[in-house]
Amino acid sequence: MPAWELKDKVAIVGIGETEYTRWGKATKSELALTLEAIVKAVNDAGIDMSEVDGFCSYASERQEPITLANALGIKQLRWNTLHWGGGGGGSAGGVMDAMLAVATGVANYVVAYRSLAQGQFYRFGMAKGPSVASGNSAFSNCFGLLTPAMTFALQARRHMHEYGTTSLQMGAVAVASYKHAQNNPRAVMRGRPITLSDHQASRMIADPFHLYDCCQENDGACAVVLTTAARAKHLKQKPVYIMSASQGSGYREGVSGHNKLQYTTANFGAVAKDLYARAGITPKDVDVAQIYENFTGMVIMSIEDHGFCKRGEGGPFVEGGRIEIGGELPINTSGGNLAEAYIHGFELVIEGVRQMRGTSVNQVKDAEICLVAGGPGVAPCSDLLIRR
Repeated sequence: MPAWELKDKVAIVGIGETEYTRWGKATKSELALTLEAIVKAVNDAGIDMSEVDGFCSYASERQEPITLANALGIKQLRWNTLHWGGGGGGSAGGVMDAMLAVATGVANYVVAYRSLAQGQFYRFGMAKGPSVASGNSAFSNCFGLLTPAMTFALQARRHMHEYGTTSLQMGAVAVASYKHAQNNPRAVMRGRPITLSDHQASRMIADPFHLYDCCQENDGACAVVLTTAARAKHLKQKPVYIMSASQGSGYREGVSGHNKLQYTTANFGAVAKDLYARAGITPKDVDVAQIYENFTGMVIMSIEDHGFCKRGEGGPFVEGGRIEIGGELPINTSGGNLAEAYIHGFELVIEGVRQMRGTSVNQVKDAEICLVAGGPGVAPCSDLLIRR
């Protein structure tokens, strides 16, 4: 079935999330967090747990579908997939996999989810230099690039060199996310707004990234329920329709960036082109965006990749409140990875649904279309366009 025939055929009908805490502060196991988020999402949809017949996730999710099915009393598991790739590159891709299963009739109600308990397992932001490096690590670890901050800092610095992007412009992304988090009772950084001066005064993590340029490290879980548009009309919540979805990578893109042909991109160029074509819209039609912030510099490149401005103009684009509520393109209206929580970007899917339902704490007036972009700079990455 051609991808464009799937437009609006599948809807997100339920959302659920746990409390978000700083890494190591969760009082439940990762499995318990996952189950809690799924139960909340299913209850939000107004269906019985026995109707769920599929699970999708990404980023080496530890909580396997068969474990969840047994724990939740699922009668028959018809679909289970894991989107390849690290980080949040699959945060939209996991939803896309669920959409494909529902649209083709393989499963009826599919849950897409992500869970993190870094206190129980390990911190993603901690350097873990192995004695033997393989794959992409073989091209980075030997040069001291041991964490994502170190790797993506090189791309940000190159963008600064080529286009004049500044640290203050990256700070504008952080300030917007922290500002939005102040109205969000779920946000870990609620009660801790920052200014550009605070951003500039924060300690350097990996030049040019200051502390506030970097995503948080958190524990928590979130989930969404998908079904057909026909079933969605009879359920508890207002359906949020998936206009289009896209996943993949551009030519010679690598996670570590060692083999990039275009170094000042977030790897969304090819993915975004498919996304807009399948939806039959342009960037001008997008009212609000949830753009994964691993680091602020990558958000600027994501904005460029998705056509909201020309290459090299992302820095000026984010200045002057243009990405805040009331601005030209409000982004990360829950606080995002920087200030709400870092659940590998899946909390951004939840916020996108809230915006389309009209229930966000930072609701964008009359918003009809939302972009959700997952994992800038990684390969593969993924995108969603959802509508009310």
